[in-house]
Amino acid sequence: MTKILVTGITGTIGKGTVEHLLKKGFPADQIIGLTRKKEEGINLAAKGIEVRFGDYLNYDSLLRAFKSVDKVMLTSAVAFSDRFTQHYNVITAARQAGVKHVVYMSIMRKEDSGRIMPEITESDLFTEQVLKSSGLDYTILYHPPFTDILSIYYDSNPYGNGIKVPAGNGKMVPATRDELAEAHAEILSTPGHQKKSYSLGGSETISFAEIAKILAEEKGKPVPFSTITAEEYTGELIAKGTSRKVAKFLTSWVVAIEEGEFEHQSGDLERLLGRKTTNFKKYIESTLA
Repeated sequence: MTKILVTGITGTIGKGTVEHLLKKGFPADQIIGLTRKKEEGINLAAKGIEVRFGDYLNYDSLLRAFKSVDKVMLTSAVAFSDRFTQHYNVITAARQAGVKHVVYMSIMRKEDSGRIMPEITESDLFTEQVLKSSGLDYTILYHPPFTDILSIYYDSNPYGNGIKVPAGNGKMVPATRDELAEAHAEILSTPGHQKKSYSLGGSETISFAEIAKILAEEKGKPVPFSTITAEEYTGELIAKGTSRKVAKFLTSWVVAIEEGEFEHQSGDLERLLGRKTTNFKKYIESTLA
């Protein structure tokens, strides 16, 4: 039986991946969760999941954690951290420990766009190259923006303040983190995904202008929409208390959405899930309910 280790189990996607493995009937005693703080995995441990300690920046801890593991789900490190070292350590330790297959969670990129998203693109490219030259089997999963947290890009009170972004009709193909975690579980628990990549865009294309319209329709209240410059957007975020580096980071995402960086629909996610993904309107309806 294949033994699977999932990293980042205290985060939404890592924990969701483990839970979907269980839902698919994958044996709990063949699933391992990796966390920097073992006590934080107590809920999964109660379901029969072995929880091991491991820190991406502690190579020896990874070697110990990867013992007798066949597949590793590498949940990418957060932005504003040393993703280069962390991802390199995971892949190298996996190879040394005898792991056969690493699945990596990357960020969707438009083919040949040349765009460098700060804090993300360069480390993603580096990680993918390390994987491809490692001698390990690998699978690369390209994530779109997340449906369930699109609100981080606009005002927390759109009904009172409207949506003002450096974007208009640029489209994206978001998916919820739970849907992406389910796709991870499908790939980890089924054969045939070696040396492949999947673009996990959702079933719906949507713009910020359309988001404003949907929000207005759902509550029967107007949501004024306006396009502002990237500089104005960054400035407004800073004025609300966001640090300059995070404000610029968020701005880069919205500009990339406007310019079509995340609009590719491959159909991969639908095929992995066996259904269409949740659209923004249905997601908002469920949260309001």
